Amino acid sequence: MPANRLDPIDRKILAELQADGRMTNVELARRVGISAPPCLRRVRTLEEQGFIRGYHAEVDPRELGFEVQVFAMVGLQSQAEVDLRAFEDRCRAWPLVRECHMLNGEVDFILKCVAPDLSTFQSFLTGQLLTAPNVGSVKTSLVIRGAKDEPGVPFEVLEARLNRSA
Repeated sequence: MPANRLDPIDRKILAELQADGRMTNVELARRVGISAPPCLRRVRTLEEQGFIRGYHAEVDPRELGFEVQVFAMVGLQSQAEVDLRAFEDRCRAWPLVRECHMLNGEVDFILKCVAPDLSTFQSFLTGQLLTAPNVGSVKTSLVIRGAKDEPGVPFEVLEARLNRSA
């Protein structure tokens, strides 16, 4: 388990930054109980090792006029690795596709899409997604409302697991 490479302070740094990536290094150091210079060194090391992939602002899509969120379940005609990669590359190029995950089971991929309105999504669906090479089927579900959208990982579960194995 990769978390074993991290000591409790590193895990606390990650948990704090996941909750609030905008805090100053001084505030972060205070929260995790170390001084600022070693805290900054630890953060830089966590970034270099890939534990921290970036810092982002959480924007409200509806406030920006993106009223429609859709999950699209995509079945491909071929699951050869070259075809899977080609589809993933295509998804990265489509602005309305915000997430793309390959799945195990009846569906090959699930896409999270956002659009300003239904007609924009329909244009994308019929003009790009359904006509893309190797796409065999697409089923869509319009999001009515979201009840939870938590980024990252549940650090309390990680800590409980590490405490059980210690």
